[in-house]
Order: sequence, then structure tokens, then C-alpha cells
Amino acid sequence: MAPAPSFNAYEKPPEAIREVYKRYQKLNIAELDTDLDLVDFKRGLTRKQQVCFTEVDHIPAPHTAELYRHFMTRDDPARPDSPNIQVNAADIPVFEHQGLRGLRILPSLLTPDVQMSLLSRLLHRDLSNEQHKTNIHLHYNVKYPTPRTGRTSQGHLSPERIQNLRNVNTDSDTPSFFTYNHDSSHVFLPKNRDIHKPITAYQFLEKKLRWITLGGQYDWTNKEYPLDDEPLFPEDIASLLQGIFPDMTGEAAIVNLYSPGDTLSLHRDVSEECDRGLVSISMGCDGIFVVGVQDDSEDGKHNACATQYTAIRLHSGDVVCMSGKARYAWHGVPQIVRTTCPDWLQDWPAMPEFSAKPNSDEDLYSNWRGWMQTKRINLNVRQLRD
Repeated sequence: MAPAPSFNAYEKPPEAIREVYKRYQKLNIAELDTDLDLVDFKRGLTRKQQVCFTEVDHIPAPHTAELYRHFMTRDDPARPDSPNIQVNAADIPVFEHQGLRGLRILPSLLTPDVQMSLLSRLLHRDLSNEQHKTNIHLHYNVKYPTPRTGRTSQGHLSPERIQNLRNVNTDSDTPSFFTYNHDSSHVFLPKNRDIHKPITAYQFLEKKLRWITLGGQYDWTNKEYPLDDEPLFPEDIASLLQGIFPDMTGEAAIVNLYSPGDTLSLHRDVSEECDRGLVSISMGCDGIFVVGVQDDSEDGKHNACATQYTAIRLHSGDVVCMSGKARYAWHGVPQIVRTTCPDWLQDWPAMPEFSAKPNSDEDLYSNWRGWMQTKRINLNVRQLRD
């Protein structure tokens, strides 16, 4: 692979792409549903969109089924029955934008079971691993839950539940933050009390938590990945993605947590030291994804997809890969579409398979029932170096 080209991490996006971003920031749900410029693979592509997005490959169902089965049977603490799980996989088409080569969309790549298993690993296991930092760490002292501070009806985790809530592939016994009640007295104290107020566990999970960094820990101030003490990227997630995208090894990721009203500004990912593709996974509410490059060449002026940017409505389970020309494209999320989380995901993490006892009322996460109803979780994975 070629070395990563040099870009100015502080450069502003082109005006044309900014205008598209602003437009989709303002549209309401009814307008989004009828906007024929918005690419929506669930709704179906217009004739013009079919010219720009063509099917260039497909992933056969037996391959994805084996990948998913392997992923879900790797000590998932939330799925004790996972060795017996049945995987319903289908052939997955791969679409590529012909004016923005390397921008590939894999609609509905991840099945509901895989999405729920992935959410459990990210938000029960990895969030509770203190090596993986969050936006809260910038200004707060994060106190992690312990078996004593975690909850059952007696106010702490029972011994038999500790093993099920243990971080997968680690020696830690740290339970999930979701074991806290909404009215828990657990608080995060600010590093500077003159600037920030303490926040509760409820505030942390409901709104304050905006991102988690996995593996290589990004320095947001200097816009670089420090070489020192990089925690290991979760091997099970890396293995799943490499089975689909063999040219990319997952070494770092940002997990973005969105609620309606949240956005992600237009930017380019230019801090990695190689030009391997970026992989982005959507779960929960729909998100509007704007992506594009500036092309002032003669070829660009005469291309059938000459705009060199597009807006895509991403649904839960959709996956985007940005490589080639699209690797350093500008991209952002101008809108999270409220009330669009799939019915089967809305109650996560309070799902039947997470109950402390089968068919009982004792559900460790019952206080958080409906949490995903207003959330979009986006996992963005990249390779740092060749």
C-alpha cells in the first residue's frame, strides 16, 4: 500500500459540500422521506442513483453466516446460549459510487443478532475497560463500577453474575455501567470544579457520553495517535471486520453515540499513517451521511456523477467502507432521524436474554429499557500503520 498522503487536518471543507450538509441538517422527517436526491437503499434507488451506485461485488451468505457464528460464540457475556445460536444470513450486495471510487455501501450487512452482540461488547465490555478512553475522561475522573457498586435487588452484583458480566478476553471483573439505577448515587467528579459540575451515572449514559476510543487512543488536541501504551484493539471485532474487509486490520476505532439533535461536523480522517480503508457501522436510529471530495479536473466536470458528493440515509446494520479516492473524502452526519430505531433494538440493553434469571422479573438492565430508542451508535474502524 502507498504511504498516507499529507493533509492539513485543520483545513475547512469545500463550500459545495458544506451547503449539502446544511440542507440536510434542516430537513424534517417528511421531507427526508420524499427527497429523491437522498440515497436510500431501503427505499430503493432512483434511475439517476442507479447510474452512480452500481453493484460491484457481493458477499455470499455462507461466508457471512460463518463469520457471524464465530463472532457471537466468543464468550459473549450477554448471550450465554450463544454456542447454540442459529444465524440467518443472506447474500449481501456491495455498491460502489462510480464518481467517488472506493466509496462502498453494504446495506443491512449486520443481522439483528450480530448488532445486539456487537452493542453488548462495545457498551458493556469495552466501555468498562479503563484502557479505552471517552470524552468524559478529558474533564472528569471516571470511577468504574465494581461488583460491590454494581446492582442487583440487594444493591450489589451477586457472585454468580460477576462471571457473566466479566470483560471478555480480559482479567477484569468490572461490570457494565448499565448495572446502575437511574437514581444511583454514583457520580463522576470534575477535574476542575470551577468549570464543570459533577455528573451522575444516568447523565453519563443518557447524554454526556459522546465517544469512546478503542485500541489506538486518538489525541484530539494534536490530531495524532501517540505511539506510547496503545491498548489492544478488541480482537473479536477486528476478526469480524477482517473477514469482510481483508485489506484492513482494525487497530483503532471511535464509537460515536448520537441522540436526535446531535451532529458530526464535516471532516477528513487524515491522522493515520497508512491509506487503508475506513469502515463505519451504523446501529440504531437512521443517520444522514454526507460525503464528498473536491474535483476541479476536466474529468470531474464531465463525469455523469460530477457533483463528487452524495447524501446517504444509513439504516441500522448498514456498513460504509471508504478506500481509494474516497479514503480522504470529507464526510459528516448532519442529522439523526428520530423515531427510526428498529423495533427489535429499542429496548436494548433490557432484552430477555440479559435477564439475571430466565423468565424472571430480575433484569439487571430493566431501568434502561428503551435506551436505544433514541440512539444511533456508529463504530468507525481504521488501521493505523502498515
